[in-house]
Amino acid sequence: MTDAPRVEAIDRPLMPDGYGVPETAAGLLTWPEVEAELVASKHYWLTTVRADGRPHVVPRWGVWVDGRFWYDGAPTTVHARNARAHPAVTLNLENGARAVIVEGESHATRADADGLGARLAEAFGKYHDQGYSPEADSWAGDDGGGLRVITPSRALAWFTFPDSVTRFRFSS
Repeated sequence: MTDAPRVEAIDRPLMPDGYGVPETAAGLLTWPEVEAELVASKHYWLTTVRADGRPHVVPRWGVWVDGRFWYDGAPTTVHARNARAHPAVTLNLENGARAVIVEGESHATRADADGLGARLAEAFGKYHDQGYSPEADSWAGDDGGGLRVITPSRALAWFTFPDSVTRFRFSS
């Protein structure tokens, strides 16, 4: 895996008149503030697109490590089949008070037990109290054990609407 995606631009998104989004940079969020929400969250919503174009939304457990979202699940699940055919996805946090919406692509991957796999297993520790504790080597096989990664291309976030509405664009 290459280095973490870099924030290329931070600005305000275009929104219809009347939403009250400031025209200045005052109040823009920083990426470290938003990324902290992604790291700390335990509940995420993943949206994929079905073959017929309809959206499919599913709650997912996962971890934000190295500037990407890592999650696993059987390759036969609807969301994995959708992402395999159409990798463009969105990831949203469950916390309605602090909105974070990440757009990117989801791809199957693998992680060696000694490096990334160990760091992912440690990060997944936030789910131990819910009975989920993957081993570092569970993603090291040829098929990655169902491991997928979302690399962000854009993100939209606000902690107080409309004052902090911020758009982030990434380069890899």
